[in-house]
Order: sequence, then structure tokens, then C-alpha cells
Amino acid sequence: MPDFHVTVDLVVLTIRDGEVPHRMGTVTGRPARPPAGRLAVLLVRRGIDPYAGQLALPGGYVLPHEELADAAYRELREETGLGGAVHLEQLASYGAPGRDPRGPTVTVAFLALAPMLGAVVGGSDAAAAHWTPIDEIPWQGLAFDHAQILRDGIERARAKLEYSSLGAAFCPPEFTIGQLRAVYEAVWGYPLDPRNFHRKVSSAQGFLEPVGRTSTVDGGRPAQLFRRGPVEMLHPPLTRGSDTSSG
Repeated sequence: MPDFHVTVDLVVLTIRDGEVPHRMGTVTGRPARPPAGRLAVLLVRRGIDPYAGQLALPGGYVLPHEELADAAYRELREETGLGGAVHLEQLASYGAPGRDPRGPTVTVAFLALAPMLGAVVGGSDAAAAHWTPIDEIPWQGLAFDHAQILRDGIERARAKLEYSSLGAAFCPPEFTIGQLRAVYEAVWGYPLDPRNFHRKVSSAQGFLEPVGRTSTVDGGRPAQLFRRGPVEMLHPPLTRGSDTSSG
């Protein structure tokens, strides 16, 4: 019998289209237009003790001889019904004494991102699963230390959009710059100047590759479609706070 248990927990983020945030900022002193979607996290309602009936991140025990990433994908399927391709990366490990009333437990948390994920259903030891916009998270009501894990996951996503191509993981395989801008607006939580954003993402070498087609998904005139380029790190980076100006 091991001296401690190993679990995985998942911070699963997506953009829920067509939902308008309660709070909006401004762009260069002008009233802000709302972002096209809202950043949302997947929460489950626990069906078993401990914390039965409380909201939590999806997750569970790592099985013997199971790889951590395999356990994360399995728990995602079992507790939410989600499958298919998602971006998955390790976030951090959490092992503070007393974090789990069942005994000493080390959790390896994962950050999972995917474009416009749809409806979810509870399963396994989750009585229900649903998407919650991040500005409506009941932080004090989350089980275990999941509030800290969730805060860390949201900040990881926000920070990585500055220097990596991670923002495209929220997009479909082919997307417009307007769709990509909507991702940055939803994740960062404020509107961006369209022309300035277009200039900056276009100058990031290897970030976007044109596919030779256009789309009217943004409304108005047809917009060029792109796919995610080969680079992982953006040069120059897109810095939070600098992309709302017109300079």
C-alpha cells in the first residue's frame, strides 16, 4: 500500500460563443464592444464523498501502470463525455498536507484547451457536468484546493497567449484573424483594437499560415482564412496591455 495517492485534475477551458460578459472595458477611451464569446471552464458536481454535491474540477485516481496524460484523457471522457482532440499540457503538482480528507494525495493538474466545445454530461463519480463562465465561478464553493488549481490554470492560459501559439488551440483548424482576436479578447478579458491586433499577429513569424480561401464567418466582407503555423514561440510576442492601443 503506497503512503500516498496520485490523482489528476483538469482545468478544461473553451470559448462559449454568443455569450456576452457582464463587465466590459474600453478601448482607447471609446465604449467597448463585447467580445464574441466568453472564456468558460468545465466543472463537475461531485456525486460521491468527500464533498458530495459540491462543484469541482474533473479528475480522479491514476491507475496502476497508467501514464499521467492517459489518466487525464480517461478522466475527461469518463466524467464529462468529452472526447476528440484537445490541447493537453501539465500545469503543476499539488500536495499540501490535508488537501484531501481521504489521506495524503498528490495531484498532477493538467490544462486542457479546445475550440468551442459543446454540451457535456456527467459520468463516473460526477453527478453532472457543465460549462461555467470564469466571471461566474463560485470560488468559495469549489471542492478540495480546486480554486487554487483553477486560478493557476487560467493564468497559465492568459500568459501563454502572450508568447506562444496556444491561442490557435481555441480555434477551429481554419480560422480568420477576427476569430483569433475573439479568443484573445475572451481569455484576456478585454477588447482589442482590430487593426492593431491584425498587424501584430501578422508580424509574428510562423504563427499563421494562409490557406488560400476566405470566409464570411466574421460578417461583412470575406476574410482570409489561416491555419496554425509551425512555430510554438511567438516572435515578437503579443504583450497584454499593449494591443489595445492604436499605435
